Amino acid sequence: MLPWPPKALSPNARVHHMARSRAAKKYRMQCYLLAMAAGLRGVEWDGSIHVWITFLAPDRRRRDHDNMIASSKNLLDGLADALGVNDRLFHIHPLVSDEVVKGGAVRIVLTAGVDGRLT
Repeated sequence: MLPWPPKALSPNARVHHMARSRAAKKYRMQCYLLAMAAGLRGVEWDGSIHVWITFLAPDRRRRDHDNMIASSKNLLDGLADALGVNDRLFHIHPLVSDEVVKGGAVRIVLTAGVDGRLT
């Protein structure tokens, strides 16, 4: 489980580029540290990595799926840093859940292989 992306990272946010940059760096580091704490260091990944992303919104407002994925760019960069791989290996499988979590959250499941099936 990773934190919900900051508002400043939304493509629709109208914030100063320095504020966006600070939010991006902080969020990337948060995701990196949480991934490391989850034990992703030292895992050998061969080939494609399927990233199953479930967005658990902080409230019942309807959100644009494309914006949620775009807001998660730094999350994916932090995961790639923790795994020690280039994020071009990622195949993203997004899902927007109806479940509401206080503060919002992003659930990540990683699988490997050609078809990326969850077992």
